[in-house]
Amino acid sequence: MKKFAIWIEAMRLRTLPASVSGVIAGIGFAFMAGVFKWMPAALCLVFAVLAQIASNFANEYYDFKGGLDRPGREGPRRGVTEGDITPRAMRNATFATLAAACAVGLALVAWGGWWLIAVGLFIALGVLAYSTGPYPLSHHGLGEVAVLFFFGIIPVNFTFYLQTGFWDLTVLIGSISVGLMESNILIVNNYRDLEDDRAVGKRTSAVIFGRGTMSNVYLFNGFIAVALMWIAWMMATSIWWLAVPIAYLFGHTMLWLRMSSRWGAALNPLLGMTAVLMLLYCAGFAAAMFRG
Repeated sequence: MKKFAIWIEAMRLRTLPASVSGVIAGIGFAFMAGVFKWMPAALCLVFAVLAQIASNFANEYYDFKGGLDRPGREGPRRGVTEGDITPRAMRNATFATLAAACAVGLALVAWGGWWLIAVGLFIALGVLAYSTGPYPLSHHGLGEVAVLFFFGIIPVNFTFYLQTGFWDLTVLIGSISVGLMESNILIVNNYRDLEDDRAVGKRTSAVIFGRGTMSNVYLFNGFIAVALMWIAWMMATSIWWLAVPIAYLFGHTMLWLRMSSRWGAALNPLLGMTAVLMLLYCAGFAAAMFRG
């Protein structure tokens, strides 16, 4: 049981709402278009979760190999760094999970066509490029950009497309909105790890721009995200559904105030809260479009 718990922790469950939220938002936009196909939607969800777990495993493995993780860090316990998981086991788990994601993605060819294989390979490369390669994105202040693209733009648009068979500008704008919310999870993570990352030469956005700037980016991201989706929210049949984005902004502001006054490990709960708040927002949007 202890070994199982160690692997569960390595999956970083606090962050998994990121992969789920983009797919749920894509389903919501499909509802808005009057379409819902449960099979491709379910496959998109499984693919997204597996891809994120593979990314989390890869991040732990390659940060350890690069000497960027230290025992006793402020964030959640890293199994490889602390000696709970061997590097070889983590490497194998990374590629096994990524292979499982690719197998699920291959099934989506039935709805989107063979060209999706190229998209799947691009996503697989992105999973690895976040933490390794000649220019690891997370080490050069590009982590939030990668999150916006791979957890916002791609899942929302492709979940919508694989159900409806067409693209839509409103969905594209909405996917940017979701991506901004998604990037806030990483902002909290990098905000918390600033000192650890700076000590090992890992140049995250927080290291480059500082806590003050990234705190403000976190706040603005939430408000910009809601503004971008306001037209989509107006498609709901009842004005009462607007309580969802308003409640999100209230919760988001409260989290920002707490984030601005906390340091180190005290920020761990806020990372999960940021992810859950976004998930509730996307679920509320899908419910509003379903009822509409």
